[in-house]
Amino acid sequence: MPMTVRCSFFRVVLVALLLVALLQLLYLSLLSSLHGQQQQRSAHPLLARTHHTEPRWQREQKDRIKAVLASGGILDVSGQYRIYRHILYHEEEQAKTLDVVLASHASLSNLWHLQDLVQRWDGKISLALFASSAAQATFATMLTYTISQLCPPVRQKVSFHLVCQSGDQAAFPGLDDQAEFAHLRTCQAAFAKAASLGTHIVNYAGNASYPNNLLRNIAKGGIGRATFALVVDIDMVPSEELRSGFLDLAARGVDPRTVYVVPAFEIRHTRRLPGAKEELLRLYQVGEVRAFYEELCARCQAPTNYSVWLNLPENSGKLSVAYFVEWRDPWEPFYIGSKDVPAYDERFKQYGFNRISQACELNMAGFTFAVLDSAFLLHKGYKLPGDFHSQKDAENKRNRQLYRGFKEELKMKYPDSPRHC
Repeated sequence: MPMTVRCSFFRVVLVALLLVALLQLLYLSLLSSLHGQQQQRSAHPLLARTHHTEPRWQREQKDRIKAVLASGGILDVSGQYRIYRHILYHEEEQAKTLDVVLASHASLSNLWHLQDLVQRWDGKISLALFASSAAQATFATMLTYTISQLCPPVRQKVSFHLVCQSGDQAAFPGLDDQAEFAHLRTCQAAFAKAASLGTHIVNYAGNASYPNNLLRNIAKGGIGRATFALVVDIDMVPSEELRSGFLDLAARGVDPRTVYVVPAFEIRHTRRLPGAKEELLRLYQVGEVRAFYEELCARCQAPTNYSVWLNLPENSGKLSVAYFVEWRDPWEPFYIGSKDVPAYDERFKQYGFNRISQACELNMAGFTFAVLDSAFLLHKGYKLPGDFHSQKDAENKRNRQLYRGFKEELKMKYPDSPRHC
């Protein structure tokens, strides 16, 4: 074979081999890209492009969100806020009639506290979430959906309601919004994402007024058929077996015209949250736990009578009523009450008098206050004066004026009541 022919042949073979190598590299690159897309889609349910690749429960939750958001929500009585009820519902459609549902509220920056509530509370939770802008509303939808998908206990227990300003409408997240959550694969990662939003954010600060009493009413209104509700702030954790203990008490007989006060405390460090009264007492004795609002407004919790509660004899293991107290201004107890107790007055927003006003009305309406013997609530961290936003004092002053008028209204609403605020 002539030399020139052999050279040409080898060139052809070499070119062919190089072409095959390039095609293999291209194939591997496309395969890697496809695998990455599949991994991304499997990492978050909303990124799946077709319904047939999703479990049925996942499709149903996504369809529910779309339907609720497409409805446009409803406006509150003031016309200032837009409400989307039950954007996500717990898997068991209705709570039992004789049950206690925990009702709470949160801004987007402190939603991460839900993780402790879900771990500690062994029943249903109704949570009203406030978004201060249209962008936040879309982000909140994506975040709550992500948490629900990656955290089975949340999916099983929690019903979410979304509230935003009336001029904002929540939208189903687009692909760009979804992509920010694509890397999240575990429940812990989802709550870590939520916790990152609260970094360096002071509660109640911002241009949008936080409608705490509206949110409480929405959360309480989401308890379904359940007879009782425990309304708490999102950063408070109940004692262990509070729900089961109260249900046992209710089975023995409770008065619907009585509210059952759960004493509230603050814990300095939150590495371990005590679950039983015995452990709480030990931490109280070494200064790691103190009465709620002890430094900010001791009078606001004083009627709970902590000294008596802390020194009660050990009970038989069953939750019971320890003693009764009369309401006096400015007591604002946390309590388990029937679903028919008076609503919170939604004119109170931001800081000051929002829970006091409702407790005042309970008193005027003739309710009795009974303190439970071994149940308690824990606020994570000490409440300190410097922790509040700059407008706190101005808001407190404004709400004090509103409270004065509110008390005059109660005299007309309950003209035959022998009580006063």
